[in-house]
Amino acid sequence: MNRTDIIQKTADYIRREFSDESSGHDWWHIHRVWKNALAICKIEKADAFIVQLAALLHDLDDWKFNQHRDETPLRARAWLDSCSVEPAAADSVCEIIMNISYKGAGVENKMKTLEGMIVQDADRLDAIGAIGIGRAFAYGGYANRPLYDPDSPPKLHASFEEYKNSKSATINHFYEKLLLLKDRMNTETAKRIAEKRHAVMVKFLDQFMLEWEGADISGEMENE
Repeated sequence: MNRTDIIQKTADYIRREFSDESSGHDWWHIHRVWKNALAICKIEKADAFIVQLAALLHDLDDWKFNQHRDETPLRARAWLDSCSVEPAAADSVCEIIMNISYKGAGVENKMKTLEGMIVQDADRLDAIGAIGIGRAFAYGGYANRPLYDPDSPPKLHASFEEYKNSKSATINHFYEKLLLLKDRMNTETAKRIAEKRHAVMVKFLDQFMLEWEGADISGEMENE
């Protein structure tokens, strides 16, 4: 099986696995990460085979949906072995998967390779902007989290354990993670895109708080 066939077979496999996912980590999220990672890869001139495999497989062992509750890429490794991916490439893909996830504001998880930086950027870009807003609330509903609780302020988690065990409101997630991602992009391409998507979230949060307090209604009454 050549590399093109391996990529297509992997895409078909992941589409089947994630077709009914409802937490914002569905096939279309993975598809966007895949396509955006490939686009950045062409600009940054990295290994497209490793980038595509890592992008496609990056959520297969996500701690949020697996019993082992860490980033050990057991399922991804088994899939790569079943496709007879050469050991060096498989190791590179698995290393990316193990380090891709955000693990808390106080936790560094920088990638060692350009391929890893690109896939991490593509994944983080899909967590911000208009799509990121939608995905945040999709996951909040999936995890039975409140929309917003003004009595429970955001917390900048110092460890992965703190972040992993957090049950805070969806709005808090913007301050605990999403608004921090702009400054954690790796490539210049992703940094430029992130600036625009970050601005969308800031505008949304301003409007959300305005409506939460009813300030927009009060303003209308004063204008009458």
